[in-house]
Amino acid sequence: MPVSSETIQFAHKLADAAGEIIRPYFRQRLDVTDKRPIIHGQAVFDPVTEADKNAEKAIRAIIERERPDDGILGEEFGEKPSANGLRWVLDPVDGTRAFINGRHEWGSLIALEANERPVLGVIDQPWIGERFIGVNGATELYFRGAVLPLKVRVCSDLSDAILCATHPDGYFLKEEREAFRRVQRAVKMTRWGGDCYIFGTLALGFTDLIIESSFHRWDVAALIPIVEGAGGIITNWQGGSCAEGGQVVAAGDAELHAQALKLLNA
Repeated sequence: MPVSSETIQFAHKLADAAGEIIRPYFRQRLDVTDKRPIIHGQAVFDPVTEADKNAEKAIRAIIERERPDDGILGEEFGEKPSANGLRWVLDPVDGTRAFINGRHEWGSLIALEANERPVLGVIDQPWIGERFIGVNGATELYFRGAVLPLKVRVCSDLSDAILCATHPDGYFLKEEREAFRRVQRAVKMTRWGGDCYIFGTLALGFTDLIIESSFHRWDVAALIPIVEGAGGIITNWQGGSCAEGGQVVAAGDAELHAQALKLLNA
């Protein structure tokens, strides 16, 4: 589905609104609530702050006022059903652990789905002023008044690849950790941390492979158009759709992606 220029500008408006809310909270002493969900049978630390909540409230208010037929799915305040097949998927602060740690590897994720298929994705990092947008088969970086087209780099062999993941243990089952280590042993370098921001670095051509697990829909919906628009590939660990979350593999090169899948499923 082609996305109109008006809808793209509306996505910019949502990202602008989120950034205005979030920036004053960053690197400030905040009250942090632990949602404490159960992941893989264990309770894990899952922080949320007023920045998360207030930014999502602001975005939702704009959508409900200006596009009332569109649905909304947000991490903090649930789902409003769509009346037209379109749904905005929101995670205003993806990477809250980094946020409360004073590190910039977080971002606002905003996606538009048409009949549950992501057709537009935004990663906005309002502190450093970087905005990645994937839409209509292309990905661009908006930075300091410039608009830069993005393209993944060619890296067809694991031995030359830079692998990234948010955390080496926190989101993987034991067997998933073992599968991840098989890939890790084959690559040139591994870097931890980054949350959604590492997917922007993949679109920029500085990361070759990303392996994650325990994603929700709001964690991945915006990433799919960004990775694919830059020429990359993003799937689950079996090579199928990752649009519902769960296990995610993203690569800038199809051959590299195939090699990673083979080791993950060995």
